[in-house]
Amino acid sequence: MSETVERHEFNAEVGRLLDLVVHALYSEREIFLRELVANAADAIDKRRFEALTRLELGLPGEARIRIVPDKAARTLTLSDPGIGMSKAELAQNLGTIARSGTLAFAKALAESQTADRPNLIGQFGVGFYSAFMVADRVEVTSRAAGSEEAWLWASEGRGQFTLAPAGRAEAGTDIVLHMKADAAEFLEPLRLRTIIRKWADHITVPIVLLQDGKEEPANEGTALWRKPKSEVSAESYTEFYRHLGHVFDEPWVTLHWRAEGTLEFSALLFIPGMKPFQAVEGERESRVRLHVRRMFITDQAGLLPPWLRFVQGVVDTEDLPLNVSREMLQATPVLGRIRKAVTGRVLSELRSRAKEAEDYARFWENFGPVLKEGAWEDAEHRKDVAPLLRFRSTGQEGWTSLADYVARMKPEQEAIYYLVGEDPAALAASPQLEGFRARGLEVLLLSDQIDNFWPERLERFEDRPLRSVTQESADLARFAPEGAPAEPPADLAGLLPSLKAALEGEVTEVRATERLVDSAVALAAMPGAPDLSLQRLLRRAGRGLGVEMSVLELNPRHPLIRRLAERAAAGAELREEAGLLLDLARLQDGDTPRDPAAFARQVTEALAARLG
Repeated sequence: MSETVERHEFNAEVGRLLDLVVHALYSEREIFLRELVANAADAIDKRRFEALTRLELGLPGEARIRIVPDKAARTLTLSDPGIGMSKAELAQNLGTIARSGTLAFAKALAESQTADRPNLIGQFGVGFYSAFMVADRVEVTSRAAGSEEAWLWASEGRGQFTLAPAGRAEAGTDIVLHMKADAAEFLEPLRLRTIIRKWADHITVPIVLLQDGKEEPANEGTALWRKPKSEVSAESYTEFYRHLGHVFDEPWVTLHWRAEGTLEFSALLFIPGMKPFQAVEGERESRVRLHVRRMFITDQAGLLPPWLRFVQGVVDTEDLPLNVSREMLQATPVLGRIRKAVTGRVLSELRSRAKEAEDYARFWENFGPVLKEGAWEDAEHRKDVAPLLRFRSTGQEGWTSLADYVARMKPEQEAIYYLVGEDPAALAASPQLEGFRARGLEVLLLSDQIDNFWPERLERFEDRPLRSVTQESADLARFAPEGAPAEPPADLAGLLPSLKAALEGEVTEVRATERLVDSAVALAAMPGAPDLSLQRLLRRAGRGLGVEMSVLELNPRHPLIRRLAERAAAGAELREEAGLLLDLARLQDGDTPRDPAAFARQVTEALAARLG
């Protein structure tokens, strides 16, 4: 093994991050200990989990975090028997950070109140670097579980770090902080114990502090979820929530209960008060932690369905063995019953909270799109999710529910109407709504991507079918407009076949419609075809339907359509005009013209001719 010390440069984002952490959080330096202890506890949990399927990685004896202050040497050492890190992992985990994480951290730091800042650092996964607030040199000796090699990572936090071979008898990590001259307080055992009790008392891994040659317990290590609710303060709940999710807000909902009987478990769950920073985009699995008799087993047990993945917390049961394997987790009926009970409890709480419209709106704006996924993918709970959904509407300001919509429906109205698009403001101004507004029919405005999918699966609510306004223009014939049309309709007998011939292969049909009032044209979906918004989404994803399934509808009372009908009757060629009408209809729905450059030329020429 070569004894050569390797020198590496931090990536640029680490340098910027170190500057942010050291200077912006200087007055809250004690949080470095919270972050390093939390990292050590996570490493122990990870090794315990990996050992379920790799027995050779098992933890030796009682796993604990050991803290050793040395006033003479001016060092503070934290040791853990956790999963450890290889040479490559040391370089990757401690030498680089994504630019997106740094920018998000900097933005949150700028917008935060001073009191919130101690909690920001953990939220963005950059807690290790807080060590440089109190140390002018940091050394990390680590040996990955299952490896015989140990490596020493060292840095003074000034743009470089070194890697060199090292020795460690067992797997795990030692972090040695060479303390700054003004950080002597963090070598005092009493000060260290106070910080641990403040920030890490709820960590169930034992923490010991070396004092006068003896190891003394530094944390109570009580599993908060196992205490009676009457013995847990609001402050304790909040601190545990912040530790668990690496967040700094207050929980919107705290659920703490114990199930007893044929199935026994304790649960402590939180619904966040704000949308958390997502380090991994597209992560859909629930990360509620499964414990067995207080011991952490995994956060990948799927204790809640993906559409409740915003819920954080712990479920602790006596009804599984401590050495439960991944395979057993997938097969055991015990876990299935726990999942059902926990999901039911969260849904019950949401139903209760939904009665307070203003408070529920806060939750909905954070997590509504995620909850909608349940209406799409979960046949078992679809009917439970539907009453919890909220929407913008043409019928009122703010949010409304499906039940409220049904209560406002016209006596003769059979269906719940909705329109899907990408922007609520654009939807509210869409020509697709003109005929419905003219008849006093309310339409729900759906602007989340998942809205393209779930209505088809839900199908009905309170025995009322859900119908897209782009698919059901025929329904309007049953309702009289609230005002008489100013003009009689034009005769389109010559125009319709002319336009259909010009647009062959691009639309299925061209027809007159009564659902337009101020606009000349609009697109509609063929009966049985996907909603227009879904057709656009599939087309952009390269998964088009292969054949065009939209209809071009014309307003026979519009001056433009009337003039085109006159020209068609006179035998004029309308191929170019047909293309312009289709492009206009596409633009109105938030789509692009078929040929943007050609469309721009045609509009430019039309303007020039008008001004000339």
